[in-house]
Amino acid sequence: MSSRAPIYLDHNATTPLLPEVVDAMLPYLREHFGNPSSDHAYGQRAREAVERARGQVALLVGSDADEIVFTSGGTESNNLAIRGVAEARPERRHLVTSVIEHPATERPCAWLASHGWSVTRLAVDAGGRVHVDEARRALVAGTALLTVMHANNETGVLQPVADLAPLAHAAGALVHTDAAQSVGKVPVHVDALGVDLLSIAGHKLYAPKGVGALYVRRGTPIAPVLLGAAQERALRPGTENVASIVGLGVACEIAARTLEGERERVAALRDALWRQLQAGIPGLLLNGRELERLPNTVNIRLPGARGDAVLDACPEVAVSIGSACHAGSGGPSSALTAMGLGEEEALGSLRLSLGRGTTAAAIEQAATALIGAWRRVAQLP
Repeated sequence: MSSRAPIYLDHNATTPLLPEVVDAMLPYLREHFGNPSSDHAYGQRAREAVERARGQVALLVGSDADEIVFTSGGTESNNLAIRGVAEARPERRHLVTSVIEHPATERPCAWLASHGWSVTRLAVDAGGRVHVDEARRALVAGTALLTVMHANNETGVLQPVADLAPLAHAAGALVHTDAAQSVGKVPVHVDALGVDLLSIAGHKLYAPKGVGALYVRRGTPIAPVLLGAAQERALRPGTENVASIVGLGVACEIAARTLEGERERVAALRDALWRQLQAGIPGLLLNGRELERLPNTVNIRLPGARGDAVLDACPEVAVSIGSACHAGSGGPSSALTAMGLGEEEALGSLRLSLGRGTTAAAIEQAATALIGAWRRVAQLP
């Protein structure tokens, strides 16, 4: 095995911190250690940093600053959105979601189902996209919330949230989307999507792990999940993680400034990777829609080989057989099987996700290494 670090093509699992993010955080890990709730100078400096970051996050998603609530990450944001709305709307006991959600959405929905709620899970087509017509039938007078992710973390397929939102609102339901994978990769604007709540995870866009945000449209009925003091509009009690919040703010500012250019660059590299893999692996297939997809993601279906076996044979490249949050489960991806793939087809799939550090040279090296690993596993000459 080479002593060089493997080529990293797993940015949908997590991203490295940008140098600018680290630099911005350091002062708040060292000298600016105050509690934002304190009235003295130390607290005021910390509070100013939190509010500056709130504005930076809001700018990226097109909201007002006071509609951003800081959390510990995407999982907490999803739980707060789903369970918080359920608590605030006890007169409605129905929720609509999809069959391809991240566990951070699926498990709160399942928890509500175990506590007497009715939960409808929308199917997806063969390209991994939710059926809008099915949603139209599912949304009824007693629906409290529609929660459908903006982009699937495994296939990268973008979901029709903007088409679903008016249907939900017409039924009197609120709309939440988990945008952890899409924020910073494609334009995400809360008004264009028509959502009432939107989840952000810092470590998916070059900020630290353990910090995130929930957009809550002004006037949205929502109750806290955690109980404590009055931080974050009393929706998320607990002393704010100031340094990480600062990092999230800077990451959002960079994303807003560079989004279009980076989206085009990464999409071109993604397509080059797909072409090279297709040329070297006869019978290779793409999982998910080709066009309505994140610019950095390609999910491939390998003929005659399991994805985990190819990974074991290819230490030169760091990719994934699916969602990092399902790693170690041993079973096929539920997102892929929901698209109609058989168990062997799903187990023969790999997710490759590019990022800011990905170069053309890395793509060429990764393609060569993966093709060679597939040939060894498939026992080809």
